[in-house]
Amino acid sequence: MANKPTEGQRVDEPTGTEFVGHEWDGIEELDTPMPRWWVWTFYLTIVWAAVYVVLYPALPMLEKGTEGILGWSSRGDLAKDMSAADLAQQSFREQLAAIDVVKLQDNPQLMQQAVAGGAAAFKVNCVQCHGSGAAGSQGLGYPNLADDDWLWGGDLQAIEYTLIHGIRQQGDDQTRSSIMPPFAGVFSDEELNAITDHVMSFSKMANSNPLGAEIYANNCASCHGANGMGDRAQGAPNLSDAIWLYGNSRAQIQSQILAPRMGMMPKWEGRLDPVTIKMLAVYVHSLGGGEDVMEVAEDPAVNPDEQP
Repeated sequence: MANKPTEGQRVDEPTGTEFVGHEWDGIEELDTPMPRWWVWTFYLTIVWAAVYVVLYPALPMLEKGTEGILGWSSRGDLAKDMSAADLAQQSFREQLAAIDVVKLQDNPQLMQQAVAGGAAAFKVNCVQCHGSGAAGSQGLGYPNLADDDWLWGGDLQAIEYTLIHGIRQQGDDQTRSSIMPPFAGVFSDEELNAITDHVMSFSKMANSNPLGAEIYANNCASCHGANGMGDRAQGAPNLSDAIWLYGNSRAQIQSQILAPRMGMMPKWEGRLDPVTIKMLAVYVHSLGGGEDVMEVAEDPAVNPDEQP
């Protein structure tokens, strides 16, 4: 409904609404009032805003904002949620700390939580070498943690031991350690080719010969076994499977014979807490290549990191 026209003001006759005096190309603007419902809604929003400012944090000040008489804040809600999550995690970590890693499989719920925690820890600490899928990098010396090839054993206890003490970690007398001597200058070209043929024959990649078999028996069998099956107790890799940590081409095998590369994995004791190490062991064991305790060597100290 139009307002009553002001005396002397031009009025649009059909509507009885005053003109505001603006004109564009012959089109004039009328001073049409806002609908009453819109005006009341606008007033309500002003009232609502005033109430909100009183009840909730709203106005920024020099040091901090107004807190509101209800004392509520999104940060406070987040702090409560985080506190509840911390309490739940603390309970889980206490249970995990109190149970032997070997007995974790008897508690499926705790085991599932440990795998999830280990997966998170793996992404932070292990993917740099073993990759996001734990497949490692053949030829570069980073072992695949998801296959069935384990240099020092792949049961839960063995994996945990390797994580704690590392591999060839200086300063830790319990670290995993094995050394292959270099044979550069020891073999003639003929002998090198012969021993290479014999090593490759274990995995059906070449035919053996008497000279290679003799050289192998005199220099390699004491660690790798007469049939090239390796000896995980002393960290000697299996030469008869298709898994080669530093590559399985003829040139790569000869390079390893002449000047062996031996990787190093840092010990995580002291860098990660015991519960996180336990979760990592459970996660690695769950990737598909984990072994049962009975499958591991009789020595209770036998522990893993993978392959050759």
